[in-house]
Amino acid sequence: MLSFRKMFVLMAIVVAMAAVASAQQCAVNAGAPTIARQEGVAEEVGQVLLTCTGGTPTNPGVPVPNNINVQIYLNTQVTSRLLTDSGWSESLLLLDEPTSGNQKFCNSSNPTWNGVAQTCIPVGVGAGATSPYSTVNAFQGKYNSAVPNSMTFNGIPFDAPGTQRSLTMRIVNVRANASAITSSSFIPGNITMFIAITGTGAPGIGNNAQSVVAFVQKGLAFSLRTADDKSYSAIGFSQCNSNNSGAPDAGKGCVDFRVRFSELFGTAFRPKQSLAAQDSPGTIYNTEGMYYNNAWSGGDRGDLSKIGLATQGTRLTATFTNVPAGVRVFVTDAQIGPSGGDIVGARSTAADGSSLKSGSTGSCSAFSGVAYTELTSGGVATWEVTSAQASATSSVDFGVLVVYSATGVTPTSTAAQVTGNYAPINTQSPIMAARGSDETSSGYPLPRFVSSGIAPIDAFTIAPCRTNLLFPFVTNQAGFDTGIAISNTSMSPSGFSGSQQSGACTINYYGQTTGGGQAPSAQTSASVPAGGQLVFTLSAGGGILGSSSSINPAAGFQGYIIAQCNFQYAHGFAFVSDLSASKLAEGYLALVMDSAIGTRTASASETLNN
Repeated sequence: MLSFRKMFVLMAIVVAMAAVASAQQCAVNAGAPTIARQEGVAEEVGQVLLTCTGGTPTNPGVPVPNNINVQIYLNTQVTSRLLTDSGWSESLLLLDEPTSGNQKFCNSSNPTWNGVAQTCIPVGVGAGATSPYSTVNAFQGKYNSAVPNSMTFNGIPFDAPGTQRSLTMRIVNVRANASAITSSSFIPGNITMFIAITGTGAPGIGNNAQSVVAFVQKGLAFSLRTADDKSYSAIGFSQCNSNNSGAPDAGKGCVDFRVRFSELFGTAFRPKQSLAAQDSPGTIYNTEGMYYNNAWSGGDRGDLSKIGLATQGTRLTATFTNVPAGVRVFVTDAQIGPSGGDIVGARSTAADGSSLKSGSTGSCSAFSGVAYTELTSGGVATWEVTSAQASATSSVDFGVLVVYSATGVTPTSTAAQVTGNYAPINTQSPIMAARGSDETSSGYPLPRFVSSGIAPIDAFTIAPCRTNLLFPFVTNQAGFDTGIAISNTSMSPSGFSGSQQSGACTINYYGQTTGGGQAPSAQTSASVPAGGQLVFTLSAGGGILGSSSSINPAAGFQGYIIAQCNFQYAHGFAFVSDLSASKLAEGYLALVMDSAIGTRTASASETLNN
């Protein structure tokens, strides 16, 4: 027979073991954190699973008390969709991992579990039995704008699982403002979730009440490529030569250059969710949508059919600025490359910041019939990703066509530029959770972004149709005179490249007149036709051969002349001599002061550079 002392010790051990067995504890498992785009304002964060054990289960058939509150906090703003003005949201807490199609809400068709009808209150099934949550297992989070980084799941019916089973609580459909998180060059920023459980009979949480639910990284790179997909530098168009004048010309390949959007990680481009359900707990679907059941419908806490849905796939936008007057810009409606690799499907859209003009489209035979659309004066094109490979980083190219007529374009001294962004850009300040049955009209599309911060890239210039000629020495002093001839050589044999052009020449004088007087003011000739010549002397003036004079004399002038002719292929000759050329004479070719414009022939021959 045991002594009383031994019996007392044994009873103490049994009591202690019972106390340990009844202790309620929840372990937090955040799983693998997602990667959130640093440009994103409404980025999905990773699902969090709480696995709870211990406590005393509710007796079979007895209503489970709704006695705990679960509150989450992020280190940034919560931006999940709100379904009602009172703050009911798309964020969900799921009890015991309901299988696909078996999520059950307490809503207008199944009244709230703390309302009159009792069918929403689960009943205990006893220790070791299956989950009691067959009548209700999905609870909406509620948002309070006074605590913008938090979401609360109130009055959760918590049935302590005991020691023979576990109870799980999964938190899904939490969106966050990733743009507020700072990342360094080598270490990504973190979105962290803190979890607190309160209320009668609330379980404890171990040492991991704080979990990283997303890493934050830049998602988008932007660049320009040549039409044949090579490294790019700004195209120098000339005002002299029309480009695709009248209408986009498939004979020119339909594309002058490409805009390229590139992912910086594998899921930075995502399509909109399909209408098929995305309701398998723990599954990441790599779409812009989140946890979603297509059988859900309205309720007294908002339209449940919108829970987890995005309003669009990833949208990409190119913004053109400094486009010269008279220039029309067309973009391909669909991608044209790059070839090979994981291609992202994307098409143009007129929503959310795009200014694609309807009706101004054409066919681009060079890229398998891809259509193109003209941008309006806003200069913004937007495309939406329709498919994407999550297994690898991808790039997507769209073609750009520059259209102008030589007679209608205005050259500029600065380059037209283009920059890339995600779209749409968030317009709300401060950034808050999304609200509205139609988020696009309320300014709350999902997803939405801040500016990428990508610097504008020089795309093209329109250089004036001009040739600058330098006559380094001319004189009408000390018994000498200078004759000048400027030829418009844009008329050339058939088979040569380049178009016939005409334009006036402005004669600029630099030097002095006899006795130290000022140089004459600049003079502008009549238009010099293709194949024509402007001929004049300093002493007598002159003009277009065969026409009346248009250049006045510059008697007594000595110095140099720069002639600016409004056509390409201008060439000049100067002849300096004493009067009547009886003693001394010298001729020279004018120097062309401009960059090379290429060759008009297909021949390889000596280049004189003049």
